Amino acid sequence: MGLLDGKVALVTGSGGGIGREHALALAKEGAKLVINDLGGARDGSGDGGTAMADQVCDEIKAMGGEAVPNYDTVATLEGGEGIVKTALDAFGQLDICVNNAGILRDKTVSKLTEDLWDPVIAVHLKGTYCVSRPAFNHMKERGQGGVIINTSSTSGLNGNFGQANYGAAKAGIAGFTRCMALEGQKYGIRCHILAPVALTRLTDDLPGFQADELKERMKPGLVSPLIVYLSSELSKELTNKTFFVGGGRIAEMKVVTAKGVTKKEDGGLWTPAEIADQIGDIMLPE
Repeated sequence: MGLLDGKVALVTGSGGGIGREHALALAKEGAKLVINDLGGARDGSGDGGTAMADQVCDEIKAMGGEAVPNYDTVATLEGGEGIVKTALDAFGQLDICVNNAGILRDKTVSKLTEDLWDPVIAVHLKGTYCVSRPAFNHMKERGQGGVIINTSSTSGLNGNFGQANYGAAKAGIAGFTRCMALEGQKYGIRCHILAPVALTRLTDDLPGFQADELKERMKPGLVSPLIVYLSSELSKELTNKTFFVGGGRIAEMKVVTAKGVTKKEDGGLWTPAEIADQIGDIMLPE
């Protein structure tokens, strides 16, 4: 018996890297899978192809599981609806939606042209919306709840040099997911945010990822057990959580507001000099 017997999951961008590991981990626990992958390069270019998605489906079938491929783009409403429709046509339901697809087009802000900005926002932020919306609506209409896990990044939650487009998209995904989690509670739809750190084709040439010891510690498969946990009944009381995961470490992340200082005089209107005088109490401690 697996933790996810009888469940149907889709994972976008699951033809390789972290997405493939997610799909294999979910399948090992009994879930039936939709393997979505456009088959393009890491910057989103190329004509795409079916080989990557097909190969992961074959891997799952070889271990006794069930999987079907999907080659739609996540970056359009039609594509997102098509991905969810693949699950419904093949298995009649969708219980778990993992938005993982992504591309990189890194540049510093001064060199960040519109053709580098728009595709990254389209795949990450719009793509998460395009798939989540039909998945959410199916789960709501079916009345059996479900789980939606969206991939953010420390580049969006903490910032990272040279990744303003990627960071903006990933921060947007976090905000989108927090709102969706609140809306999903009455329908039993649990939503979470993932901030993974792993060595994949998106990260293998980034600074700090070249050391052999780090490569071993940052295997993408180390991220996926958390996906299985969040997708299962083991976490049925949890929703609206953000998790850092990678290198064997799992930690909840939160947006924290300091206690601050409230001015009661003058209707609460501060002067700049008063703010300067109180800034130590206004700010969070280092």
